Amino acid sequence: MSLHATADRPPVGVAEERRPWTVLLLMLAAQFMVVLDVSVVNVALPSIGESLRLDSGDYQWAVSAYVLLSGGFLLLGGRVADLFDRRKVFLLGLGLFTAASLASGLAESATMLVLSRGAQGAGAALLTPAAMAVVMTTYAGRQRATALAVWGTVASMGIAAGVLAGGVLTSALGWRAVFFVNVPIGLATLLLAARSVAPGAGARRRGMDLPGAVTLVTGLLALVYGVERSGSHGWGSEQSVAGLAAAAVLLTAFALLETRAAAPLVPPRVWRVRSLVSASTVMAGVTGAVVGAIFLSSLYLQQVLGSSAMVAGLQFLPLAVVITVSAAVASKVLPLVGPRALIAAGLVVAAAGALWLSGAEAGWGYLSDVLPGFVVLGAGVGPMFVAISVAAMSDVPHEESGLASGLMMTGHEVGAALGVAVLTAVGGDLTTRAGLLAGYPDAFLVVAGALVALLLPALLVPGRSAVASGAHGHGHGHGHGHGHGH
Repeated sequence: MSLHATADRPPVGVAEERRPWTVLLLMLAAQFMVVLDVSVVNVALPSIGESLRLDSGDYQWAVSAYVLLSGGFLLLGGRVADLFDRRKVFLLGLGLFTAASLASGLAESATMLVLSRGAQGAGAALLTPAAMAVVMTTYAGRQRATALAVWGTVASMGIAAGVLAGGVLTSALGWRAVFFVNVPIGLATLLLAARSVAPGAGARRRGMDLPGAVTLVTGLLALVYGVERSGSHGWGSEQSVAGLAAAAVLLTAFALLETRAAAPLVPPRVWRVRSLVSASTVMAGVTGAVVGAIFLSSLYLQQVLGSSAMVAGLQFLPLAVVITVSAAVASKVLPLVGPRALIAAGLVVAAAGALWLSGAEAGWGYLSDVLPGFVVLGAGVGPMFVAISVAAMSDVPHEESGLASGLMMTGHEVGAALGVAVLTAVGGDLTTRAGLLAGYPDAFLVVAGALVALLLPALLVPGRSAVASGAHGHGHGHGHGHGHGH
């Protein structure tokens, strides 16, 4: 019996000892809160809006502040988890997330809510990569494969659980409970993780590109601000032009900093991996469409159709179920047809669902009109998440799979923020029934158009041959990308 170790398998005899699942359960508890917090706010928004007197822009920032900071700082968070003690980084991220959840629940104004949501996002950006690193280093062999599969499942359950939990908590205890619920879970996870996760020394090889991370995040914030202001003040308004100009300057500065940095957030060679860049672009677009659709529909269901928060949460369940089931079916079909065909078919089906929803009018009912649109939209979206994850990882060397899934998740989060901002700009006044009746159809026409336009980058995604080589990335990428954002 040889005792040599490989990259994936520590020495035989040493490593085949089974580790208890406690560590995985703690990492999953933390990650589940992070996933949940993207969609949990959606159903609570009308109640928050009434209580804090939010306008359309504030609605959008309550969602965008979280996804922008979690997505924008994600690559930096991954680097921090590599360089320093994973356990400390996890505890720091979880501590920040929990404290920011408390602040969100105590918010008395739109500004305080948006700032604390941003802090939650920054905590998530530290917590997620560190939790993944802890799982990868704690378990080996078959246990690791099981852990990654469970991770992926929990991530993809987040959309349904978030919308449902948001509805139940808001109806039973009021909107503040949506945030307060994280506090006891966060504190318990912190205490238990501090005791049961072994410290892991970081590999102090390369530095950190802090200026790159800061210019990226501020550039993205300026971009979303510019887009959102154009909806309320017009594209030519001073605020919109200033925001978009600042975004152009900051994002150009980011690109220049990356070429000069000793340890760039994304090494230049990664940008040359066509499959990764094209798949991440499609991921950003699809996520923007889905998160934007859920954002608008949660307002529509409550303010136009008169559903309570609880009922609205239940009305999203079929969408979540269809996404999950169609994703499971797609992973079986994928080896036969390849990612490119699956993504193209998914885009066409999802666009048809969006087109159906763009026909919304005053007399619409949920079962006869909204539900069929949800089902068709979900049937297109589910297969795309699976195919995009496999395609993105197909040409990435194993040792860079963490960085690649980080890049894909960044696309995922930034897409979500931009999707919500663009649809808010198109939809106009989303705080009243009349405004929603006028804006909802226009916004879904834009969603349909965007999904069709994504056929172009989808053509650059690898075909059937990619699946064999891409299989190793599937567990990692799918779990990571698939659920986090909806």
